[in-house]
Amino acid sequence: MTEYQPGRKKRFVKKKKDPISIAELKAGILNGDRSQLAKAITLIESNAEDHYASGQELLQELLPHTGNSFRIGITGVPGAGKSTFIEQFGEMLCDAGLRVAVLAIDPSSSISGGSILGDKTRMEQLSKNPRAFVRPSPTAGTLGGVHRKTNETLLLCEAAGYDFIIIETVGVGQSEVMVRQMVDFFLLLVITGAGDELQGMKKGIMELADALLVNKADGENKALAEKTKRELNQILHFLVPATKGWSSRAYACSALKNEGLNELWSVIQQFETQTKEQGVFEDRRRRQKQEWFHTMLKERILSDFFFRKNIKSSLPDMEVRVRTGDFTTSQAIEELLKQYKEAILHENS
Repeated sequence: MTEYQPGRKKRFVKKKKDPISIAELKAGILNGDRSQLAKAITLIESNAEDHYASGQELLQELLPHTGNSFRIGITGVPGAGKSTFIEQFGEMLCDAGLRVAVLAIDPSSSISGGSILGDKTRMEQLSKNPRAFVRPSPTAGTLGGVHRKTNETLLLCEAAGYDFIIIETVGVGQSEVMVRQMVDFFLLLVITGAGDELQGMKKGIMELADALLVNKADGENKALAEKTKRELNQILHFLVPATKGWSSRAYACSALKNEGLNELWSVIQQFETQTKEQGVFEDRRRRQKQEWFHTMLKERILSDFFFRKNIKSSLPDMEVRVRTGDFTTSQAIEELLKQYKEAILHENS
């Protein structure tokens, strides 16, 4: 943004951006201000070093106010109707007096680096609900399509007082394993034709799910959906349960017709009660914190390595040498690691 300054000649100077106020963001989030929450998430998602420090300071301030939400991960095969289901289910929870946050992982283009960010369009009704917060989050090319800051965004939403947090993944793939490490309950949406569908569905994905939901069980498709549900239940009987002491089962619903959602909500409530009574709920939360610690440690080390000036300047040359065969991959890596260690030693001397 520019501002005109009077004088002999017209001069325009850039206005300085207002400094980030951690106190203001904290107060806004704790008061449930969605605009302040959105600003805080943008800060957390930033790759700038100064933003990283500010984001971590804000998280530390808000940490005592986290941990009170119920977290659910939702994935599904293409065409399963995830967005329609989340919107209808979210509206139902809002009508019940709950506050709902949806973190929709958005696929980033491998060519342009841009993201589709279509979730707000697909969840237009829920986005307008004052009791809901919908946030598309670009994957930025991270492993499995899960944005590296999703867990921290989740914590911000918890501090903002959202009772129910939904994380929607891109689709069936490696991202589901990472999301499973963030949530309490994991839901897999499928469509009719279980026999054909299961051929393309990894057994490991089914073993992550606390419930399977056959969507689009309406009209002429209803009978087939019930058949698919029975077939899935037969398969689930032989799989290792995703949660200790809980039997994962398949259910049928029609998000479009708003049918079967109440039954799923009852199942989720039963799951929460049972796992908390048995101590499984808190045990999972503790393990998730430990897993996230290791994930973020690796992330931070990688970030520190690639943001070093000498690494940034040497990397293109090393890539050329590997391509031309002057260096083996191992030689190039060893040389970069040597430069990295030298930079740290110089920094501390």
